[in-house]
Amino acid sequence: MRLVDDHIISCASLEEKIGYSFTDQNLLVQALTHTSYVNEIGESREAANERLEFLGDAVLELIVSDYLYRACEGEEEGVMTKARVGIVSEPALARQAQALALGDHLRIGRGEEKTGGRKRPSITSDAMEALIGALYLDGGIEAAKAFVEQFILKDADPKRALPDSKTALQEYAQAHSMGEICYRLIKAEGPDHERVFTMEAVIGGVTYAGGSGRSKKAAEQEAARATLRLINNNQES
Repeated sequence: MRLVDDHIISCASLEEKIGYSFTDQNLLVQALTHTSYVNEIGESREAANERLEFLGDAVLELIVSDYLYRACEGEEEGVMTKARVGIVSEPALARQAQALALGDHLRIGRGEEKTGGRKRPSITSDAMEALIGALYLDGGIEAAKAFVEQFILKDADPKRALPDSKTALQEYAQAHSMGEICYRLIKAEGPDHERVFTMEAVIGGVTYAGGSGRSKKAAEQEAARATLRLINNNQES
């Protein structure tokens, strides 16, 4: 694949942003090349970023899965799967791409340029995955992981990424005619600026499980999550 002079400058700017210098610059150029560009100039389709996107998607899923496995100890597989979907979804990746101004570094066709392709979520999220694939090939899993941790997982809150446990518990209780759900405050500890609340979930007058958090709402979510785990464990035993 040939390198274009003005794109070398663009690549250097992106490398500075992400704090990584590619040994094989062609990998970076390929990651930033949309199919509309190669179609327009008559290059081989293999010069586009689709294959790197395929690889990067798998690498990203592995890194995020490892992160959630460690950060969400005790959570069920289905819960972590839903959390992972939220982190690696097209809208989430597109937001991260926008924060990096990744679209500014892409090689796209004139038609895509005119229709706002540089900001299109489907294009920028795919480019993020392609960039991860390129990092993996150039620097191994550690290079890809460092990028994902800095630009995708840095501000991720594994608890926030998890589904709404209160809603899930409410739906379960209604489906199984368990009765009304309420959350009871057990204790509040610590100074006002570091208060920790502990709530417990009560369904149909029966106390199930408790949870703690920096707010009552957060503690209720933890109590609901613990109750769902308890119910699931009782069903399996």
